[in-house]
Amino acid sequence: MPGLYLEPTGFLYGEVARQAIAAGEALPLAGSPRIAFSAARLQEGGAGRIRNIFLRAAALSQLSEPRAKDLLARLTAPRSDIAGVPMDGPRIMGILNVTPDSFSDGGQHFGTDAALAHAADLVSQGADFIDVGGESTRPGSDPVDVEEEVRRILPVLEGLTAWQTPVSVDTRRPDVMRAAAGARLDLVNDVAALTFASDSLSTAAELGRPVVLMHAQGDPKTMQDAPTYSDVVLEVFDWLEARIEAAVAAGIDRAKIVVDPGIGFGKTLDHNAALLRSIALFHGLGVPLLVGTSRKRSLRRVAAVELSADIDAASVAAALDAASRGVQILRMHNVGATAQALAIWRWLNGRDP
Repeated sequence: MPGLYLEPTGFLYGEVARQAIAAGEALPLAGSPRIAFSAARLQEGGAGRIRNIFLRAAALSQLSEPRAKDLLARLTAPRSDIAGVPMDGPRIMGILNVTPDSFSDGGQHFGTDAALAHAADLVSQGADFIDVGGESTRPGSDPVDVEEEVRRILPVLEGLTAWQTPVSVDTRRPDVMRAAAGARLDLVNDVAALTFASDSLSTAAELGRPVVLMHAQGDPKTMQDAPTYSDVVLEVFDWLEARIEAAVAAGIDRAKIVVDPGIGFGKTLDHNAALLRSIALFHGLGVPLLVGTSRKRSLRRVAAVELSADIDAASVAAALDAASRGVQILRMHNVGATAQALAIWRWLNGRDP
């Protein structure tokens, strides 16, 4: 039924998770024996009129309402590999902006040689994906034309052709997706969730690559002017659920879909906080989750820091919190610091959550 949501809580990790699952005291999150949830919050209703019911694992298994059973099945079902990368634990997507104006590193890796050198650094530091972007989508940014975007990224993609690390292309334009596919494209990361052009869905289906569908309210130029929601968490969930169904209807394999709630894209500080606190609810979409908290303006405000490049500690803290709630892909600038933090987190939680 519409207006019903299931948010897992009470997370357990490593051997404790395995034992709790075996005892029937917890359920596997996204099919992984390395992370489990021992309870969930069942939300009924719409924005402003939600009724909350808290259920333990045994009670969850007894749910009979079809929508609730479907959500529970999505929460517990294993996730397929994305571009060959297993989704059974947190993975890092390293950001490679080939732009002069991205919000934290614009111009640093603008030339092909500099971009390829940075890509090598990202991989050596532990990146599981490299995300190449040729158009800044920071708040207030102006769009670039297709030809310029292709000119920026194509030499870099050609230089990455033989690399083993999967390459994601951060673009909302079908023509750029096609051009990238002729060089190196393992994953399409679309901030517009395949809504930017009339042929976005059909192009993604034709190319057959995995896709990231991200939520954004408004265009990058104006999205931070006055974003409003009745309930940001539920509205973003509903919107992403609809985009998944649209993608599947267009011929995109559900097993190749990733979703991103779009932290900082048409959201206030409070909106971002609400999404991150309830990020586990989005496992109910039944696909891997990607979260990008790296060097976001909202973190600067909370940490009282002026420059985006100075909040890597805050970025990693937010990413670790997302990982603790089962998020599979963390999109980060500082890959090395994130990899170190995840290594310690794994060690403290049974070595392999």
